[in-house]
Amino acid sequence: MLTEPTAAERALRTLERKGRGCSRRRIRLALVAAAVMIFYAVAWRLAGIDPGKLITGLPRLGHWIASAWPPSMNEVPLFAQRTAETVAMAAIGTTLATGLAIPMALLASRNITPWPAFYHPARWILNLLRGIDSFVFALIFVAAVGLGPFAGVLGIALHTWGSAAKQFADHIENAQMGPFHAVGTAGAGRITAIRYAILPDVAPVLLSTALFWWEFNVRASTVLGVVGAGGIGQELKNSLDLLDFSRLFTIIAFIFIVVTALDQLSGWLRRGLA
Repeated sequence: MLTEPTAAERALRTLERKGRGCSRRRIRLALVAAAVMIFYAVAWRLAGIDPGKLITGLPRLGHWIASAWPPSMNEVPLFAQRTAETVAMAAIGTTLATGLAIPMALLASRNITPWPAFYHPARWILNLLRGIDSFVFALIFVAAVGLGPFAGVLGIALHTWGSAAKQFADHIENAQMGPFHAVGTAGAGRITAIRYAILPDVAPVLLSTALFWWEFNVRASTVLGVVGAGGIGQELKNSLDLLDFSRLFTIIAFIFIVVTALDQLSGWLRRGLA
């Protein structure tokens, strides 16, 4: 005849189950920790991390920094022109990307896309565009259209198109859908509902995102000259090739001043849109 387990037996069985559960959790935690350690060990080796090289290279770096003073002021007008090219590249490239990103974001927004069949292809295209850096795009366009800022504009525009459109789509998917459904119930078509119920609501955050990308692209475009895409990066590369560190110091100072000023301007504008 079966008897009911006593309170002590039930407590013992509960403790045994908890013990087995804790053991399994500890084993899983140990396996995860081991996997993370193995990953970083392999990554450390693949990245070629060598603290010894850093230690031996620091005196050389110190010598270069010392030789950069006083900064060279002989080519300030040229640096100003190249810096203006960099800002122009970023501004035009970001503007083109924003104009292309808005319709693509509508296709890539699951909640409002006019053609649901195009949702996944649109997302795949955006992933491709933002997965390739503007530096790589600029390198390709230098081969296609030649040296100069135009290749930089195209490189910036394509990468920013994918990145900005993805962010735009995410903002649209998080928008309040009540006004959209209300306008649709009143008999308006989907495009009209998007125009009057969705875009006015998300316009400030879209403009803020576009300003962020302009600010980001000014910084990013400073290195596009390395592949011949014009701007201040071209003079930066020339100075490095010649080991002219006083000239290099002046160029870095120009970049720092312009990026800081644009960062302040962009932040002020974005706060105004908030």
